Amino acid sequence: MLPPLMFSEEEIEALVLGGRWVAAQPDEPLGKAAKNALAKIAAVLPDDLQRSLETSGLMVARRDPAAGDAELPIIRAAIRTERKLRVTYSDEGDNRTHRTIWPIALGFFDRVRMVAAWCESRGDYRHFRTDRILSITLTERRYPRRRTDLLREWRQRECIGER
Repeated sequence: MLPPLMFSEEEIEALVLGGRWVAAQPDEPLGKAAKNALAKIAAVLPDDLQRSLETSGLMVARRDPAAGDAELPIIRAAIRTERKLRVTYSDEGDNRTHRTIWPIALGFFDRVRMVAAWCESRGDYRHFRTDRILSITLTERRYPRRRTDLLREWRQRECIGER
């Protein structure tokens, strides 16, 4: 049970727009969760704010699934449970490699999704486009380090331009 929530009109618009954007993505489980979250928020809002949520004019276009979108729930599960993934990956030149990666973040861009991960074969952080993942297996093996530590380290490297 949530107590009555007080949001400004702008906060309601941000929640609606964000929830609708997630719901419009081809990741069906995540989209359903966004719709459920908005419904739960609406249920505890005062009447005037509930009307604002229901009548918001902010819309998001529905996206057709792209290559690599089917793997998103598996990748999110690996990130959540800190489990390694085995992938077959094809680069720009169609060179295929088999990798074991420790996914730490998933980026949603307009046309592609990108996984940030520690790559065991490269011994470094790498980025993998989901549309270039040819096969994916969620393993039972956990990362040897905490994902939050890996994420912090990756962010530091990205921000200072190491590569």
